[in-house]
Amino acid sequence: MREDLTGDGVSARFKSDRAVGMARGLRKRMTPAEKALWHELRRLTLPGTHFRKQAPVGPFIADFACWKAKLVIELEGGAHNAPDVAANDAERRAWLEGRGLRVLRISNADVLKNAHAAARYVEAAAIARLSTE
Repeated sequence: MREDLTGDGVSARFKSDRAVGMARGLRKRMTPAEKALWHELRRLTLPGTHFRKQAPVGPFIADFACWKAKLVIELEGGAHNAPDVAANDAERRAWLEGRGLRVLRISNADVLKNAHAAARYVEAAAIARLSTE
């Protein structure tokens, strides 16, 4: 694991080499919901923000992240309701929040129903986070 102190809004973000490699592959195989939200996030014009897709953060890979706002966006499908997956999600959330990141969870169904509204929700969360700095 290597430490990344690039000044991107997270004072000490750790990325494992394994997660970096996996993220590259995931970027090429995005789900329909991820593609839809990514299309909308790229259209946002919020000054000072830059969203990343399949962003490595520690041992995890966030679906989307905005480091300046310290915001992680996770899309969830039906598998996240399974007890073992829910437990992993809770552990992941605790790890991320323990490092000062806010985690937004949005269902795939909500994104596919209205990706623009989902992006506006993310934008509002980013604005709120940036205004508290």
